[in-house]
Amino acid sequence: MEALLSQFAFLSDEALRDKNFDPSTIEDLMKLFEIEAYKSWVAMELEQEKAEIDLAQAERDLDSVMESAMDEFRRFEEGKERMSKEELSRLEETAERERKMGKLTGKAAIVASKIYIEAATASMKSASKGISSNKVHPN
Repeated sequence: MEALLSQFAFLSDEALRDKNFDPSTIEDLMKLFEIEAYKSWVAMELEQEKAEIDLAQAERDLDSVMESAMDEFRRFEEGKERMSKEELSRLEETAERERKMGKLTGKAAIVASKIYIEAATASMKSASKGISSNKVHPN
């Protein structure tokens, strides 16, 4: 393009100096400008198409990476969910065992207190019989 501009400047100077200058020479040069502009336009369109293809490939790559990341996240989330359920199940089992142990301990305490009350009552009855058999006569 620079060579054409240089040629145009040269022909313009010559047209000003030479009265017999043939204007068709500039027309030929203008056709070369048109061809050069068309080539640049085609090259730019090809470059744009390549950029669009590259952009589409980048979008596909990004989609693929995002899908892989989401799959990995889902697997991670499912694993954490499974672990949480297992932990909850273990805690519920432990709580149930402790509840049963508490009920048994409570029943044992009730039985022990009944035995204690029965023993105390028997002891009081025995003591009361002993006191009533040692009656003092007032004479």
